[in-house]
Amino acid sequence: MIKPELEFVYEATGELEPPRPIGETYDGTRRIIPIVGGGRVEGPLIKGRLIGNAADWQLTRPDGVTVADAIYAIETDDGVVIQIRNKGLRHGPPEVMQRLAAGETVDPAEYYFRTVPEFIAPKGPYEWMNRSIFICSGARYPLGIKLWVWRVA
Repeated sequence: MIKPELEFVYEATGELEPPRPIGETYDGTRRIIPIVGGGRVEGPLIKGRLIGNAADWQLTRPDGVTVADAIYAIETDDGVVIQIRNKGLRHGPPEVMQRLAAGETVDPAEYYFRTVPEFIAPKGPYEWMNRSIFICSGARYPLGIKLWVWRVA
């Protein structure tokens, strides 16, 4: 058996606009969370900033699980643009999720927020991002987000 190991890649912070509801659909409640950008990406393997004009297209299923599907980009400090599609799940006890929905700051240890970012990097110094699987844990704040990303080795 080969047990995968995790290599820390970066921590990212981002600014968000208030959610824009789409409403009830056949598979749950949908909304768009605009990603403003301006946040930082800081880690041992990459540094840069989040580029704005992006969004997280969320679905909250009837079982209370929120499915995230965000597309955005990083511009590295050395000028490389890397596209990211980040899909995952967020859920927790109903009272915790109600506090998050009400705009309260909630300790991320009180809920599950995990995603699987896929990177599309151009040829050059960040090509390695196209060749690995990554996992992410996150924290949601009233108008912001924090993500921690690891490469699965």
